[in-house]
Amino acid sequence: MKPQASVLANLDEVRAMIKRHKLNDSIFAIIGLVALMIGLLTLLTLFVDLVMDGYPRFNLDFMSEFPSRRAGSAGLLSAWVGSLLVLSVTFISAVPMGVGAGIYLEEYAPKNWFSDLIEINVTNLAGVPSIIYGLLALGLFVYILGLGQSIVTAGLTLGLLILPVVIVSTREAIRSIPVAIREAAYAVGATKWQVVSQHVVHYSFGGILTGVIIGMSRAIGETAPIITIGALTFIAFLPPSPVSAEPPYLNFDWLFSGFTVLPIQMFSWLSRPNPEFHINAAATGAIIIVVTLLMNGTAIWLRYNMRKKIKW
Repeated sequence: MKPQASVLANLDEVRAMIKRHKLNDSIFAIIGLVALMIGLLTLLTLFVDLVMDGYPRFNLDFMSEFPSRRAGSAGLLSAWVGSLLVLSVTFISAVPMGVGAGIYLEEYAPKNWFSDLIEINVTNLAGVPSIIYGLLALGLFVYILGLGQSIVTAGLTLGLLILPVVIVSTREAIRSIPVAIREAAYAVGATKWQVVSQHVVHYSFGGILTGVIIGMSRAIGETAPIITIGALTFIAFLPPSPVSAEPPYLNFDWLFSGFTVLPIQMFSWLSRPNPEFHINAAATGAIIIVVTLLMNGTAIWLRYNMRKKIKW
């Protein structure tokens, strides 16, 4: 009878421990939910406040007019065109290099101290403050390379900023692919390149694309590095068009043109004492938040649909 009593006592202790752990899990889940709701409600409150303040400026004229000294007739044309061109350079300079580096480090790089050193530095660079990249770009791109305070300088600066993010997200997406897929491909005679290009990258493309979009959404709201390299706060003209009507039909003069972007234009209006300019700044802030949310939402939607279509 004693062994049976001991077993029952142990079972009671196990049940009590499980019950206690479930209670701790429930408490932690409630605390996490409360913290999440506080953050979301704070963001929602600030966003609604921006929308209410900037509502009078939500019209096509605001998007199609140049900045002006008169708040009522000032617009975002040069700012959103500048943001679009800068982000184009950012994408071209950072995404191919970042994805390629992530694939190399995860699939091809030998596992030694040198690759470990690179991995540590890439991870650390992802957390470096953006102003550091601005100072680096000011010394390297503006003064040493002589690119000036131009769109190409801003694009390369933001490219450096999001490059570690793209590399890390690419590696994480590749790591999520089961080893069995690689082994199955090797078993039927596939080469290393075929395994990586036709299987690993194919299955991880959704995660890679998500990381790229999240990095780009971070770049669109950056202000400190753009101010550091000398972006204009008032610009009443557009850069030259990238496309021309005459051969070779491509024009690269826009790369070296002066520019402004949405966060800089918002900062310029917010620093003015006239309250009417603050309405413009509120409208610009709401537009930046909406664009960022749309980019992140698109990333989540694409990742979900791509994973849904893939058959493991």
